[in-house]
Amino acid sequence: MAYDLSDFTADLHTILKTKGRAGLGEIAEKLRALLVNPDFIAQTWTEESPPGNRVLYHDTDSDAYVLAHVMVPGKRGMPHSHGDSWAIYGNARGSTDMTEWKRINDPSEDRVVLAPAEQYTIEPGQSRAYGPHVMHSTAHPAKAWVVRVTGTDLNVLPRYHFRRGVDEIVEPSTVG
Repeated sequence: MAYDLSDFTADLHTILKTKGRAGLGEIAEKLRALLVNPDFIAQTWTEESPPGNRVLYHDTDSDAYVLAHVMVPGKRGMPHSHGDSWAIYGNARGSTDMTEWKRINDPSEDRVVLAPAEQYTIEPGQSRAYGPHVMHSTAHPAKAWVVRVTGTDLNVLPRYHFRRGVDEIVEPSTVG
């Protein structure tokens, strides 16, 4: 029997209860098993699934969420963080080009200057965990089906969002 959403949510609950944030890597590993289950994919998305996200599961004990996203081709996000929370991204279909950013100016300055710290692609069946305050951005060259697991409802947390015209991105070739 294939690893399914109920298996994943049971493991998510247990890992968070016993290990907390120290278990994020283990949760990301479990998510990989879910992302390659064709029955889970067929039950979660169709070609007609609209862009956006929906909640697949909310663990009321830990406040973690499991969300299914449909990303449109060409969608490119600006740098942001998840504040004091964490997130795990995984792809069932398509890819996510991920950039992790580092701040290169003094934290006392209001304006934030960012430079790419790492760039990679999350392919189908892959996942990656991000701890609190990790600044990152996503891009989707083609339509993608993504599962994102978060430590809470990110819409209610104070978190960093890139501010056009105030914050700045420095190209890698100009970073000393």
